[in-house]
Amino acid sequence: MVSKHFIDCGGVIRNEKAVNFQLWDANDFEHRLKPNKLLHIIRLSEEKLGIKDFEIEVEYQQGTIGKFSLEFNGKHFLLTNKTTACLAQDSCGMPVEKQKKNLSELQGSNSCKPGSTCC
Repeated sequence: MVSKHFIDCGGVIRNEKAVNFQLWDANDFEHRLKPNKLLHIIRLSEEKLGIKDFEIEVEYQQGTIGKFSLEFNGKHFLLTNKTTACLAQDSCGMPVEKQKKNLSELQGSNSCKPGSTCC
């Protein structure tokens, strides 16, 4: 379990907790974790660390340590990219992102027809 205690740029103190799995890829096929051993580690961690239903992060070695979210598509677990974001956009004066629309969505609108003076 990883705890993160920090302050954002708007001065709000934040606490985040996540369960962290570290995947290590090696060519040593004799010392891989078997499923029962992994389940034992997970159950022991839940008991000893008081782990609840937290977000799962996965660390995986790339050029540097990559950090991923873990999702389940009903059949397989998927590593998905994590992204950063400003947590205090209203305090920092960040402009609100404009909603993007396709031109085809706007053509159904009665407010601006070809030949009118609105365009």
